[in-house]
Amino acid sequence: MTLNLSASPHVRDRWTTSFIMHTVLLSLVPAAVVGVIVYGWNALLVILASILAAVGTEALFCLLTKRPLSILDGSAAVTGMLLALSLSPSTPVVYPIIGSVFAILVVKCCFGGLGKNFINPALAGRCFLLLSFGKAMTQFSALDGVSSATPLAVLSEAVNKGTPVNIDVTSMFLGTSNAIIGSSIVALLIGGLVLWGLDIIHGEICFSVLGAFTLVIGLFGGRGFDPTFLAAHLCGGGVVMGAFFMATDYTTSPVSRLGQLVYGCLIGVLGALFRILGKVDYFSYSVIIANLFTPLIDMYIIPKPYAYRKKAIRAASGVKLPPLMQRIPKPVIALVIITLVAGVALSGVYSMTKETIDAQADQAKAAAYAAVVPEAVSFERDKMADAAIEALGGQVYDTKFGKSYINEAFAAKDAAGNTVGYAISISTGDGYGGQPVTLSLGLDTTGKVLGIAFTELEQTPGLGTLADEPAFKNQFADKQVSQFVHSKGGVSGDNVIDAISGASTTSGAVVNAVNAGLDFFHSVMQGGN
Repeated sequence: MTLNLSASPHVRDRWTTSFIMHTVLLSLVPAAVVGVIVYGWNALLVILASILAAVGTEALFCLLTKRPLSILDGSAAVTGMLLALSLSPSTPVVYPIIGSVFAILVVKCCFGGLGKNFINPALAGRCFLLLSFGKAMTQFSALDGVSSATPLAVLSEAVNKGTPVNIDVTSMFLGTSNAIIGSSIVALLIGGLVLWGLDIIHGEICFSVLGAFTLVIGLFGGRGFDPTFLAAHLCGGGVVMGAFFMATDYTTSPVSRLGQLVYGCLIGVLGALFRILGKVDYFSYSVIIANLFTPLIDMYIIPKPYAYRKKAIRAASGVKLPPLMQRIPKPVIALVIITLVAGVALSGVYSMTKETIDAQADQAKAAAYAAVVPEAVSFERDKMADAAIEALGGQVYDTKFGKSYINEAFAAKDAAGNTVGYAISISTGDGYGGQPVTLSLGLDTTGKVLGIAFTELEQTPGLGTLADEPAFKNQFADKQVSQFVHSKGGVSGDNVIDAISGASTTSGAVVNAVNAGLDFFHSVMQGGN
């Protein structure tokens, strides 16, 4: 009889690393195909660039360090694919290349290669890009090429304003909404459930992530357990991709089934809290933070093979455990402390600066009002306007003006207390990338536009920000019109506003906001006159 002797760990399955990685890669293909079909060729370029950069970086590292070529196991390709699917289809190709290089070189190779990384490489690459190129990474273009808000942004806005949730969950589920490349939930579920059925990934992680996330959103999300509300949250922000493909990474997830349940619940709870409390979605960070706790979970949640009981044996032998802090690896302690300190520091900075930020915002509004009605020395609230704004309940003023909201309105007074005009603050959610634009509209007592001034204009530098230049703003000044017309050329008239070349989305949003303000003035403040 021949005996095969080898050191642990011992191979207990015929499935190799290469087989598992290539199966995972194939399970991601449906989501990639849907993304390319829906979003076009740039999505394909992002996917190819990310995969090639990841594979190329690992191959080059192996060549320079004279290590065996490891790219054939498929792990680098999986990292590149996951990173690409978590990006916007309008992302410039250079960003997935940078993210893949960071993920493979820094997070994987520098820590020893496959099986040695302490956090998920693809998520690390995505978070690196978010921190380094935040504005570019959060720009999304709708299917028609026109900038619009993501479903999660619309959902957050509805919760903040107390308006009904008006989101097409079906399009989110199919992957045809304005989101990341790998946003097709049905495609991700097909791939994820195949992996689960083959026992390549563990259901304890996937379903505990989804369950804990749903429970916390239902309890603290502001809309209870409304099915549409919960479904929209589950279908957006990479929750399903994170649960089935990111959190289940063998290296960065716990070994025991109980540990995996704890780990999955931690991700779900953190992801839901970040979703509720944060201005943007940080589900990626919830997985990375849970990755850091994996060694601690494995240390205290240990499976007991064949009725082996450590506590009983220690008691019988008289062996005493060292103090708790000596049993926890120093890197784990350091990472936990860094995470806690960073969280406390960010919360502290926000608390300390909130009043200052609010005061600066009030000063900016006051300056804007003074700029659009220069003859005024004071501004008083208009009761009719206040009542109308309160009746709107934070909802869009009128859909014919896009996503325009009336914030407040004032009567401008001179030194003698006479009304010399009106100042109206309007916001619009139609700015490029879904970023809000807020402006002040100045009118005289007859409704003639005196001018506009921006209090919030987070648009593309050099393009959308040109809306704040006199060449654009002065088109509104000294015009006695009921409505303005946004034109891209070839139209003339007192009420025509020429679009900003290369930033027609921004200039169109401004025109809509001004028209909403004019309509509010004539129909509410002037009683239809």
